[in-house]
Amino acid sequence: MSRPKKTVIEFRDYDLPANFPILLLTGEHWRISDVPSGRLHIHNCLEIGLCESDSGTMTFEDTTCTFQAGDVTAVSCDIPHTTCSTKGTASKWSYIFVDIGELLHPFFSGIDIQNLEILTITEHHMNLIMGKKEYPVIYNLVVGIINEMKEKKEGYELSVRGLFLTLAAHLLRISDTQNKKAEKQPENALVISPALNYIRFHYMEDFPMEYLADLCGLSPTHFRRLFSSVLGISPLEHLISIRIRKAADLLRMTEDSVISISERVGFRSISSFNRHFLATMGHTPSEWRKQMSILKDQSVLKYNGWMYAEVLKQK
Repeated sequence: MSRPKKTVIEFRDYDLPANFPILLLTGEHWRISDVPSGRLHIHNCLEIGLCESDSGTMTFEDTTCTFQAGDVTAVSCDIPHTTCSTKGTASKWSYIFVDIGELLHPFFSGIDIQNLEILTITEHHMNLIMGKKEYPVIYNLVVGIINEMKEKKEGYELSVRGLFLTLAAHLLRISDTQNKKAEKQPENALVISPALNYIRFHYMEDFPMEYLADLCGLSPTHFRRLFSSVLGISPLEHLISIRIRKAADLLRMTEDSVISISERVGFRSISSFNRHFLATMGHTPSEWRKQMSILKDQSVLKYNGWMYAEVLKQK
């Protein structure tokens, strides 16, 4: 008996500007074919789409949903998907690709536990199709972002960040996370923000906890005590948690080896990585990959981000 044919997934890697990590793809050449591509794809960032004409279907792994003109789509980087227009049409789209965490980082100079959830919920496990009639605010925000990106008037970067901040809040609500109780901002949270920001960008590096204390202008003992009172865990436990969550995403979304991923997120010992991963995730790295991988029984082709719509021909 022949082995089942693997599904092919394309990984489209968009090069976003470092200081303003957002890319707009729009125009007449962004019309989607009515011929199914036969491949799903994922991106390295959040995709926001605006359907400007016609209709069709979007497929997310095993689920197919319809879309029509006026719909806004939001697809996280880890959701395999593809779009196909209704037979005889070529739906016109505008797409926004964005690293929402980096784009909105200037708004979060301190620790804001409640609002930081906005950044994470929109980066993973989200696929939404939102109609103009049901979600007029979402539609107007996306149109506003597109217009700002097209016109590039003075101060448009600030305007786009503000519009995206509001959009992220609405996406958070729609993603059904509004049932979580808002957490009261811990006292003294701002004091440890330099350490949290440093960990966010340097979690994969080796550095002593004393260095984080220096960044906050505190003695090591006082820093550890204050950090634990704010987050409920020690600085080292927080660092390990960040590394493990990053590793879990890489295990789910890539075919890199376990040892390569462990080194990439900052672990110098595979035994230490395995131990902490099991304690945090409840599974070994290999078990997690087997259960959670979006790449099971699939092959991955990596491309630079597509700057024009794919042209397909009916067989």
